[in-house]
Amino acid sequence: MALDPNLATQLKAYLDNLREPIELVASLDEGPKSRELDELLVEIEGMSELITRRVVEADELDERVPSFAITRTSDPQVWVRFAGIPMGHEFTSLVLALLQVGGHPSKASQDLIEQVKGLTGQHHFETFFSLSCQNCPDVVQALNLMSVLNPGITHTAIDGAVFPTEAEQRGVLAVPTVFRNGESFGSGRMELAEIVGKVDELSGGDSAAKAAEELSAREPYDVLVVGGGPAGASAAIYAARKGIRTGLVAERFGGQVLDTMAIENLVSVPHTEGPKLAADLERHVGEYDVDMIRSQAAAGLSAGDDGLTVVDLVGGAALKGKTVVLATGARWRTMGVPGEEDYRNKGVTFCPHCDGPLFKGKRIAVIGGGNSGVEAAIDLAGIVGHVTLVEFMDEMRADEVLQRKLRSLPNVDIRLGTKTTEVVGDGGKVTGIVVEPRDGGEGETLALEGVFVQIGLLPNTEWLGDAVELSERGEIVIDGVGRTNLPGVFAAGDCTVEPYKQIVTALGAGSTASLSAFDHLIRTSAPDEDAAIAATKAADGPLEAGDQIDVPDSVGVSA
Repeated sequence: MALDPNLATQLKAYLDNLREPIELVASLDEGPKSRELDELLVEIEGMSELITRRVVEADELDERVPSFAITRTSDPQVWVRFAGIPMGHEFTSLVLALLQVGGHPSKASQDLIEQVKGLTGQHHFETFFSLSCQNCPDVVQALNLMSVLNPGITHTAIDGAVFPTEAEQRGVLAVPTVFRNGESFGSGRMELAEIVGKVDELSGGDSAAKAAEELSAREPYDVLVVGGGPAGASAAIYAARKGIRTGLVAERFGGQVLDTMAIENLVSVPHTEGPKLAADLERHVGEYDVDMIRSQAAAGLSAGDDGLTVVDLVGGAALKGKTVVLATGARWRTMGVPGEEDYRNKGVTFCPHCDGPLFKGKRIAVIGGGNSGVEAAIDLAGIVGHVTLVEFMDEMRADEVLQRKLRSLPNVDIRLGTKTTEVVGDGGKVTGIVVEPRDGGEGETLALEGVFVQIGLLPNTEWLGDAVELSERGEIVIDGVGRTNLPGVFAAGDCTVEPYKQIVTALGAGSTASLSAFDHLIRTSAPDEDAAIAATKAADGPLEAGDQIDVPDSVGVSA
């Protein structure tokens, strides 16, 4: 498998950063996948004098063929293994593995690196991924790094499409799926801090308690942003540009953007992909003095006696802010029928790009006839054996061009005016769904192996309780400048009553909420605090209706 010339040039440039010799140790047979992998390894070997390649003899073959390990020549205990050919979204994982095994330092925070090094016990991880999964690289890269840093940790990344029998035997119906010491560890996107915390807890450590104590001791923020999607990123940038103390806490940076593939309606950016946009947002926030707190979910909001707003976190910590911007976004809406939760990640899934390859040649259903549902059905029809699209209403809501494309596909059935009443299975995986006419009538069971739910989003606001006013749909009620009914608390993006759930509107809403928070600080600060913000305020003048805000091109809010 020869690399694209541009990709090869980039890889060769990265490999100039190798500090120590590494060896590519390949387990190959006579099959076509082995030949492809060997071609790739030969090409990589030729890019640096610090890289050698070795094909093991038959009696040394790894349990999975084709596969290869990247080992540090000076210390063979430092290694990572890929079973399959790590291209697609996993090419970045391959590059990072080469560099990190080769001694190039990670960009992870030093505190987190020390936590990884301090983990005790033996932890043998296996991650099933698919090349089309945009969520998998974060998990693969995190576990690869952990295996490089800690001799008690090993990691093998496995392409489920290359090893479908093993994936099926182990019940892998969603990616990424992680096993630790042969037992299920987790499924779905996980960041390094989250994995480290979970391993530490399993090992009887106390790093979570120490982290909570350290977070709670931090000084109050002038603006504390809760959420790391486009709205949260925009809010943090605008606050930091004012020169005031800014914090951003998020369970995962990027939010729903990470689950989006092609983005073609972000004005001035003709095409990008969700993971790339999320990385660009994080990089942009990182250019400012923002205290970014990752892998922490909010658990509660309250007004403190000292006039500060308190944000409680799931891990036990509490952060304080003079103002708070809520930008917690939304998540996939579920059907709410019996069996759905029982078979989640066992056939019930929400990401056609990630999990579609696991259902190659099988029968699946897509629930939902909006743009997302129809696009999913079209994409999946090229992979699976048969698609049944189930729409509750009597007509699909997707754009007409998408509907025409869907109806032209020979392996697609469309069921309109139909509701799903149950997901059924054999205890280990989905075997079908029960549907019936929306207006009543006899139900029937559709035999299938996968259910892709595409029926919209739910705001991530349950944690708020009655701290702020919510709409009947659970969305945060705001006014035209992002204010909630709780003084000093603002909100932006998909978690609010903003009707158009778009990246471009979230970017604008985040900046608006942040500017409103800054204006609130000016109007409510004590006399001895005025000097701290007066200089930055003077630069812009009073914020009044009709003012023009100086926005740098790099922020992209005009998009």
